[in-house]
Amino acid sequence: MTNDAQTWRAWLTSERPASRRQARLGRAYAAWSRFADNRLAMAGLFIILALLLVAAFADVIAPYSAVTDGDLRTARLLPPSAAHWFGTDDQGRDIFARLVHGSRITLFVVILVAVIAAPVGLLIGTVAGYAGGWIDAVLMRITDIFLAFPRLVLALAFVAALGPGIVNAVIAIAITSWPPYARMARAETLTLRHADYISAVRLMGASPARIIARHIMPLCVSSVIVRVTLDMAGIILTAAGLGFLGLGAQPPSPEWGAMIASGRRFVLDQWWVAAAPGVAIFVVSLGFNLLGDGLRDALDPKAAGQ
Repeated sequence: MTNDAQTWRAWLTSERPASRRQARLGRAYAAWSRFADNRLAMAGLFIILALLLVAAFADVIAPYSAVTDGDLRTARLLPPSAAHWFGTDDQGRDIFARLVHGSRITLFVVILVAVIAAPVGLLIGTVAGYAGGWIDAVLMRITDIFLAFPRLVLALAFVAALGPGIVNAVIAIAITSWPPYARMARAETLTLRHADYISAVRLMGASPARIIARHIMPLCVSSVIVRVTLDMAGIILTAAGLGFLGLGAQPPSPEWGAMIASGRRFVLDQWWVAAAPGVAIFVVSLGFNLLGDGLRDALDPKAAGQ
């Protein structure tokens, strides 16, 4: 088994790969090796994997209902105990159960915003960078308009126009999240569009759309993925801010920002009501930041050449 592992590793780390498949697997292995050597990045990966598992098995993990009110006479604002690990809120609901189910809402927001905003920003940035001229000027001025406003303020304006709710909050956050990805993709496209291999593809008769989709976008994806991962914390905080203001997920949904809003009235005496979701937001945001830093170091082309 040891000899097989050594042979496999030697095949992955070969400086002269015999096929494209071997070259791709070798690059992936090198990136994973750099990532695995970063302990903080592995800690961030562990936090995110734990979040995914908690969200997937929330119905099994949570000992109580997340939305059904408890007995207001005996279960209201109970401190942390063996029966209620994180205590109960003002409606007698178990806070641990609400945190567990609230992880699903957090993942829902993060994944949908990433799926919507990243491709839009990537497309706008690569088209602007490759086309140049008035197309670049128009697209970048639109991007500048969005970047001129703080993200939370702009999201508040869109949610106010669309109406409160988790879906409208996702749309508002996605609308305000794409400009940084467009800027990054444009900057990379400007350095790639005059490369020799792009000129060769152009001489072979490839259309601009094919060049952008097949030869430029794939080279920008890794940087966009890293930026998206680093922005996850900001997305979570924006969603929590909208929930805190009553514009995100509506009661009785166990959204972490809304839980903090409901617990701020008891922050001096029953501190656990607001502290528990606050700590959850902090830990998950920290996990995404650590994961993003690790991915940036692992996918950095300069690090790969060292």
